[in-house]
Amino acid sequence: MNIQEISSLLEKLRDSNPLVHNITNVVVTNITANGLLAIGASPVMAYAHEEAADMAKIAGALVLNMGTLTEKEVKSMLIAGKAANHHGVPVIFDPVGVGATAYRTETAKRLLEELDITIIRGNAAEIANAAGQKWSIKGVDAAEAAGNISELAKSAAKELGAITVITGKQDIVSDGRSTFAINNGHPLLTKVTGAGCLLTSVIGAFTAVEKDPVKAAVASLVVYGSAAEIAAGKSDGKGPGTFQAEFLNSLYNISAADVEAYGSFEKTIG
Repeated sequence: MNIQEISSLLEKLRDSNPLVHNITNVVVTNITANGLLAIGASPVMAYAHEEAADMAKIAGALVLNMGTLTEKEVKSMLIAGKAANHHGVPVIFDPVGVGATAYRTETAKRLLEELDITIIRGNAAEIANAAGQKWSIKGVDAAEAAGNISELAKSAAKELGAITVITGKQDIVSDGRSTFAINNGHPLLTKVTGAGCLLTSVIGAFTAVEKDPVKAAVASLVVYGSAAEIAAGKSDGKGPGTFQAEFLNSLYNISAADVEAYGSFEKTIG
């Protein structure tokens, strides 16, 4: 995988305009929809039990997000997820806050057991808890804890049977065999609620147009992080409000040349 393949994937996404079905949380619906539109995908948020399966089977990808969890949404996730699995639609799972409460942990476990998850994305604490490994968590924005994040990603991928994406100061993607480190991004992303959830949906958009989920995940992180760096440079230090607007602009305007200029990733050893 090289940077030119990633920039080509961005162009393929925009040419394809994939439909991304999101069952996400109420806090992030707006930024998720606008972010997907900006990068070139078509978002839909369909939660009703009566249509969840029908929508999932025609989507390019299904994104499940546990941010504001209710039993009604859990049922919708299971209905949509099983339909997506049946029709070969990739399923991207964001286990927001898993490990913070027993309900979240039990729900994540149920979804992972009953559905074939293509990619799981979270911070280190969320991924560790989803994989049944000991890791401290404080809220849903846990800081980096001691430990080897790459090794955690590899072991979680093997345990969960899904491509694992761990985001933080450095982002890691692993399928349990090959592991990649992505060096793009900006600290202001942590000051915009929903930035991580939008990233999960952007991963869905790339997965809809690329059969190799590892390549899709790496491309998503490189493009997303590069757009954040460009946006931060145009925000003049004004803060997260200005950055959020510039970030949407950057997702819309980022070019293949920008990706090739800003993109930074490598395959790790071991």
